[in-house]
Amino acid sequence: MENIYESAREITRELVEKAKLKKGNIVVIGCSSSEVVGERIGTNSDPDVAEKIFRGIKEILDENGIYPAAQCCEHLNRAIVIEREAVPQSETVNVVPQKKAGGSFATAAYSHFQDPVVVEEIKADAGLDIGGTLIGMHMKKVAVPLRLSVNHLGNAILLAARTRPKFIGGSRAVYDEELL
Repeated sequence: MENIYESAREITRELVEKAKLKKGNIVVIGCSSSEVVGERIGTNSDPDVAEKIFRGIKEILDENGIYPAAQCCEHLNRAIVIEREAVPQSETVNVVPQKKAGGSFATAAYSHFQDPVVVEEIKADAGLDIGGTLIGMHMKKVAVPLRLSVNHLGNAILLAARTRPKFIGGSRAVYDEELL
């Protein structure tokens, strides 16, 4: 279990660095604790594993002033658990994630946030998909795959992404290299 916690911290450090995240950015995280422990997504939700992963991710994001956003499972239509201050203008919905309706990771987030709210959608600056949870619907355009030094957390496949502004213009357009 402790290895999962440390792995989550290292993965998050690398994401913050490679995605060039800044204070106030939002990172969406979808996490199947079932996949992490070697089971099929949605079949063996593990609150202890989810808790370790959430704590590891949140600690690093908090150190950098970045908001974590926990994606619920499909039973809650992949709604998002996030701190209210991160989305002050968003319309909230009334649901409290549970192990079998929202998932263990979203449940951990809800219990650890100071002022948690659930919203139906956000547009995150970067994301971690742990176990095939399909976070793309909650990313800003344009999402860009980000290769991390590891591609698994426990037994779960790990995918990461960052976003960049859209390119507009034609052959004469000039782009800001810092935004690529």
